[in-house]
Amino acid sequence: METELRSKLLNAQPLSGMRVAVVCDWLTCYAGSERVLEQILRLFPTADLFAVVDFLPLKARDFILHKKVRTTFIQRMPGAAKHFRGYLPLMPLAIEQHDLSSYDLVLSSCHAIAKGVLIGPDQLHISYVHSPMRYAWDFQHQYLREADLDRGITSWVARWLLHRIRLWDVRTACGVDQFIANSQFIRRRIQKTYRRDAKVIYPPVDLSTFRRTDQARQDYYFTASRMVPYKRMDLIVEAFSLMKDRKLVVIGEGPEMARVKAKAGPNVEFLGYRPTEEIVRHMQRARAFVFAAEEDFGILPVEAQACGTPVIAYGRGGARETVLDLNSPYPSGVFFHHQRTEDLIDAVQSFESNAAAFDPEAIRRNAERFSPEEFRGRFLNVVKEAVFDFNALSGNAPAFRPLETYIT
Repeated sequence: METELRSKLLNAQPLSGMRVAVVCDWLTCYAGSERVLEQILRLFPTADLFAVVDFLPLKARDFILHKKVRTTFIQRMPGAAKHFRGYLPLMPLAIEQHDLSSYDLVLSSCHAIAKGVLIGPDQLHISYVHSPMRYAWDFQHQYLREADLDRGITSWVARWLLHRIRLWDVRTACGVDQFIANSQFIRRRIQKTYRRDAKVIYPPVDLSTFRRTDQARQDYYFTASRMVPYKRMDLIVEAFSLMKDRKLVVIGEGPEMARVKAKAGPNVEFLGYRPTEEIVRHMQRARAFVFAAEEDFGILPVEAQACGTPVIAYGRGGARETVLDLNSPYPSGVFFHHQRTEDLIDAVQSFESNAAAFDPEAIRRNAERFSPEEFRGRFLNVVKEAVFDFNALSGNAPAFRPLETYIT
């Protein structure tokens, strides 16, 4: 009875009269975190939008509903359009300059500093966290090595700055009333970093673009990614170069391209940057999609599954939650458990030995768990519940209205 009554109260929870602010880190392109922002703005189309910087081109502004974005002083700093990340030490100060005092509800989409906005006791702050700042926390040492900042005076300056950012990051967690994590993996990272629990809502995947077709599979494996160290594209290329009778097609570019290409054999084909339509075509036709990174969520493996394509993935991070292995009645892929060429080769062989177990329709159904509609429904429910509990805790309306005002 109590659960049923609470459900009715939540369904009657009024949100339309609330002033809503949506805060993100920065706006420069349309990628994973921007897809989450897009769905939040669809739920709250009248919300005001805040960011550290906004360098989105005019043709890419549809997903933010062509809103005017309120930015910070970093927007006007020298070279910020191309090198805004270099101003990271100033971003905590910058995000705190947004005046949100007139808003009832603040929704932040954060993988860096967006959750650090200043909030008062009568304002509700819900933060969707893609990850605590990886380069400031458990990935600090890898970040310093890759940036060539692991030695000398500059290394000590960088370490001191990251130390200060960590202190600020923990302090600002106190200003969040409800955390939402993009995976169970990130929920554990939030618990470890902030000692706070979080609800899990998986990011949305564009199932209308990434879809199954009836065309025959071709005899190649496929991978796509930006060529940066943690994506481990070098591992995939090296492993397939040792399997000379198997073809690998690679889409992507980035600073690691030359190093990755140097490991490639004649059976590995590099296509460089390609538009989404071409990525979709390759996913639809490949034998399997190969993924070697430890990602917070990892949207590409889900997009591959939306095409009915099995995934061969590194068995850590978000992939553990999105790919069903051979222990499932309806598997959608196989895992390898160490980032070594021999482990990936074993996984490819295991995939081929169990090829009959992979049903493209079942793989597609698994991906449908991550639809935009599912995201919006779950996100709105969390917001309603948080608003209800916040009002009840603070003694504000509507939580203490007579019950008959909720129930129709």
